[in-house]
Amino acid sequence: MKGTASRHIYQLKVILLEVEPAIWRRVQVRGTVTLAKLHAILQDVMGWTNSHLYAFHIAGKTYQEPDPEAEGLDARKALLGRLSLKTGDVFEYHYDFGDDWRHGIFVEKVLPPSPDGVYPACLDGARACPMEDWRGPARLRRDPRSARTPDGSGIT
Repeated sequence: MKGTASRHIYQLKVILLEVEPAIWRRVQVRGTVTLAKLHAILQDVMGWTNSHLYAFHIAGKTYQEPDPEAEGLDARKALLGRLSLKTGDVFEYHYDFGDDWRHGIFVEKVLPPSPDGVYPACLDGARACPMEDWRGPARLRRDPRSARTPDGSGIT
């Protein structure tokens, strides 16, 4: 089964939910990536700093980092390519349970690897994420101009 997972590249569109205009990224990852590694990739492409807990919700199951209080499956052992995901499927990435940042992840394509491809790859996207500990989408909706990235440039 691992061989099957490694032969596919997953093109994912990641959208920060409950935020308008949309903050999104398009990424390609190998099927052999664990959900824990996908979390690290999403942290990089979205601009988060890995300062909080996370969970993936896929087909009625929750995957997260092992923690004494966590009830989900071990994200370090779950390979993306073994989750039976196909083009058109949608799952959720939940980051920072206090701020409640939820990301919709859409499987846009399942592809063979390109001979010259480098994975993971961020192909496209729009807008920067708010800073850590911003207190979630509700605060961003109330006061979007006050959200600033660390360099002071804002999220627009």
